[in-house]
Amino acid sequence: MTTRLPAVLSLREQARVVNSTLARRLDTLLPLAMREAGLDMWLVICHEDHLDPILRTMIPWQSWTPILHILLFFDRGGEAGVERLNLSMIDMQGLMETGWTRASGESQWETLRRLVEERSPRRVGVNRSDVIWGADGLTASLERQLLAALGPDLSQRVVSAEVACIRWLETRLPEELDLYAQAVALSRAIIAETFSRAVITPGVTTCEDLRWHYWERVRGLGLEVSFTPYYRFFRSAAERERWGEDDRVIRPGDMLHCDVGLQYLRLLTDHQELAYVLRPGESEAPAGLRAGMAEANRLQEVFLSAWQEGWSGNRILAAALARAHADGLSKPMIYSHSLGHYLHEPGPLMGLPWEQGDIPGRGDVVMRPNTVYTVELNVTCPVPEWGGAEVTFMLEQDAAYAAAGARFIGGRQTSFHLV
Repeated sequence: MTTRLPAVLSLREQARVVNSTLARRLDTLLPLAMREAGLDMWLVICHEDHLDPILRTMIPWQSWTPILHILLFFDRGGEAGVERLNLSMIDMQGLMETGWTRASGESQWETLRRLVEERSPRRVGVNRSDVIWGADGLTASLERQLLAALGPDLSQRVVSAEVACIRWLETRLPEELDLYAQAVALSRAIIAETFSRAVITPGVTTCEDLRWHYWERVRGLGLEVSFTPYYRFFRSAAERERWGEDDRVIRPGDMLHCDVGLQYLRLLTDHQELAYVLRPGESEAPAGLRAGMAEANRLQEVFLSAWQEGWSGNRILAAALARAHADGLSKPMIYSHSLGHYLHEPGPLMGLPWEQGDIPGRGDVVMRPNTVYTVELNVTCPVPEWGGAEVTFMLEQDAAYAAAGARFIGGRQTSFHLV
């Protein structure tokens, strides 16, 4: 018997929500992003079947994207706002003005040149970046065509739109945070179902079975996973010797770990949670395992206390690790990232599993309000019930940062799922 999950909107309702949210983003965030980047004009240019990461987030749900795409945004200043022109065959459903059609008598490039000349911007942003892949959607071929179309004078005004890309991709409207809570609740409910006797039969079920259950459950709801679901187990040395190193079956006494996520309403989730398979007569996980989770929870609190507006990912990481070591936490590691339309971009990177110091480039990006991140980390602690062996406790929950501070979206795991 499967768990009753939170309701999922029909595709038609999902499209309505996404499109209405996109309209508000274009009205409010687009001017903010361009002005923060100092851009008078922003061009988003790409081909069909090779869409710019920015364009993917600026088109309606039900979009056909044939041939060459050019979006032109021009900041008219003040309350006049940003002019939004679509020089492609995409039906923007009223979100942008049509600036070119096949019957116009001009090519798309000719129209672009004319519109740029008429507006005479000082700085024209394009999506190229050496640091943020989400800001690097302009191909080398299309950039050559763009510069040729603009000519020598206008080409001198072309600059990277990296700052605008970051701001556009990372910023969440208040209503988007409400939508995020729905996505998180859905993913965590499927995790809880997967880590239950409804799915797991000790002595029979494997972690590969859990992977496919989560994946099929998400797909059965008409959604996509954020990445390939991952499940594994940890067990004591005595149990490994008993069952053999090649044993893949989940058994009583195992600690289970998942790393999973799903996409809902164009927002991605990313979670790592832990479960324990009860032995006969047990009603909770051993004290040593519970202590390890409590220590990982403490590291979460230390990490979130270091989140500060304007601080780089490197600075946040250093401050959190310094506090964790001062507090005596056991072998703390932090490797967190931004979250939103994409899984690992575009905000500050705060550590990597193989790098707990400064990370040039992505680690230099600073934290801004109204953004979402993973709280992804671990501690490694000795577990007395497992002969004192060191066990790594990996947790990951999604959290939002706003002017009022950081908060978990949909709570966090503080006790084991019990199987």
